[in-house]
Amino acid sequence: METLKKSDFIIFAWTGVFALALTTTTYAGDTSPAIQPSVKEYRIVRGVSEEAQACIECHAEENEGIVADWSASRHAHANISCIDCHIAGPADPDVSKAHLKIVKTPVSVIVSPKDCSRCHPVEAAQFAKSKHANTLELIWEIDPWFRDGMNNSIERQTGCSHCHGSVVKVKDGELDPDTWPNVGVGRINPDGSRGSCSSCHTRHKFSLAEARKPEACGQCHLGPDHPQVEIYAESKHGAIYEAEGDGWNWDAAPGAWTPGVDYRTPTCSVCHMSGVKRIAATHDVTERMAWETQAPLTIRPSEFKPWPAETDWQKERQKMEAVCLACHSPAWTKGHFTRFDEAVVNYNDNYYTPMKKLVDELYEKKLLSKEKNLDEQLEIEMYELWHHEGRRARFGAAMMAPDYAWWHGFYELKKRCMAIEEQAEKLLTTGTPAKVFKVKGSGGDTTPPDFEK
Repeated sequence: METLKKSDFIIFAWTGVFALALTTTTYAGDTSPAIQPSVKEYRIVRGVSEEAQACIECHAEENEGIVADWSASRHAHANISCIDCHIAGPADPDVSKAHLKIVKTPVSVIVSPKDCSRCHPVEAAQFAKSKHANTLELIWEIDPWFRDGMNNSIERQTGCSHCHGSVVKVKDGELDPDTWPNVGVGRINPDGSRGSCSSCHTRHKFSLAEARKPEACGQCHLGPDHPQVEIYAESKHGAIYEAEGDGWNWDAAPGAWTPGVDYRTPTCSVCHMSGVKRIAATHDVTERMAWETQAPLTIRPSEFKPWPAETDWQKERQKMEAVCLACHSPAWTKGHFTRFDEAVVNYNDNYYTPMKKLVDELYEKKLLSKEKNLDEQLEIEMYELWHHEGRRARFGAAMMAPDYAWWHGFYELKKRCMAIEEQAEKLLTTGTPAKVFKVKGSGGDTTPPDFEK
């Protein structure tokens, strides 16, 4: 065969380009329906029931975003459709009357942990005993803003209840707009169950990868009082995640997500929930905790009166250490937790305990009023001591974020103690009770929900 000359190659190449251009021009001018780009279609040939097909077809027209999310989910891949999760019994308190006017199938807008437990019984049982599921009760137990009505209804709805949840009520056959929408992780559902799985596994994709990333936790765990997501971002763990996380395998099956293989450094869910080595996965975030670091005085989780954990802190510490040992040496792990424990004692002994003693003396001498909390300046100072910088110092030490442990934590605690001591000295010297303020925007309901239901 003759060798292809350079001039022949150039002619051949240009002929190919011209042919390609001609072909493109011809197709661009062709209006045949067979070659026109079409709108993305959802072909329902998955073997689901006719009733389920009707749901998907209707919502594909009315709420295409919902169907797009669902179609990409593991639920869809397993032929689990709208009706499997939203089906309701005729006697269920939250059957949608508006939906019954369209189709006769009774459905509920809310898919509660009780509904999810039909397929995920272990996860639902673990979640039910966690602080997440019971955080609405916790806020009523420990927070004076709710107990004393120091914030009003709209402030609670747009703020506290968005994460903590509220009691979802049904009004005239539909969800009461004063309590819905609501994805609070501790909401009380009409069926009596507590919590919202979609707080972490958002509708309707319910992505495992999404729940494994720190941004899922950062929806609620941020800000001046519990900035865990900011603390994580400052830590070495967070820095590695930010640099490399896009390349990790977030979709590994539960129980198979492996450190050093699928990811290089832990996220929130790895330390607090995921299965690592011989430590089983859990949906009870109360586990693996040796301290109750969000409480005013740091105590063991089993001693936390508003929600005493049914755990042995020493065994839970061993679990957390085992997670660390997947990537760190025993000496490194022991050293970290020794420092953390010392930081806890430092906060308790040098900051909270002496300030609490001083403020209690003012109450005894009636220089502070016990009628309501947070309506006197010293009460605000004491509240923020533990609820803001006290938490930041402890969380920063626990998660290896030095800026939060010191500048946002212990440094601010020193300043706060000076302010408390100065105001207390003035009250004790003059013998004049502190000014009681009429707090702006107060007037919220002080009747707690019936948590025994």
